[in-house]
Amino acid sequence: MVTIIVDDTEIQAEEGANLLEACLDNGVFIPNLCHIPGHSRPRASCRMCFVEIEGMGRPVTSCTETVRDGMRVRTGTERVRRLQRAGLQFLLSVHDVDCGHCPSNKHCPLQDIARFLKVSLKSKKLDKILSSPPVIREHPLLDYYPNRCILCGKCLDACRRKTGQPLLTFAKRGFETVISFFGDLERTALACGEEPACAAACPVSAIRLHSAGENAPEP
Repeated sequence: MVTIIVDDTEIQAEEGANLLEACLDNGVFIPNLCHIPGHSRPRASCRMCFVEIEGMGRPVTSCTETVRDGMRVRTGTERVRRLQRAGLQFLLSVHDVDCGHCPSNKHCPLQDIARFLKVSLKSKKLDKILSSPPVIREHPLLDYYPNRCILCGKCLDACRRKTGQPLLTFAKRGFETVISFFGDLERTALACGEEPACAAACPVSAIRLHSAGENAPEP
């Protein structure tokens, strides 16, 4: 074990451990959306878990840093918060903020982070860009809501862990990026089983079972 200083508090952690996980395990909250505990190759796609580390010239993503003895970390500096708020506002600009009709309401990481950063879920700083159709129902078992999806990749990881093969993938580019079902849909449905891992892993209810009974707009 080594000692690191996080916001003037000493923390004990394994040398070489993931910095974000070390902070979270010690009660230091750092906003994050795409981090998967224990994952050896962090995606760092959400751009939310920024910190400042003494000796480094600019904020860095904590999920891609490892613990080193004596490192000094700041999690709430002005530069860090500015980056986090900008990232969240950008994400919300492509997110359908309809919390009252979302199954993840009140246990949603977007709500938690917005509250932590004091950012309005319905900010008007950026134009809203939403996908059409709002629901994709091409899969035999699952509905996909692209305007809820935060592209965290947790569904891809959960699917791969359960089935041993990639049945989901990122498709398209830029603002049009979505999660797509890979290969023959009937085959993927068989591999899903009765409890698809992707739906269970999704933190924002962007992937739902047909049988969940959610009233959603028709595509």
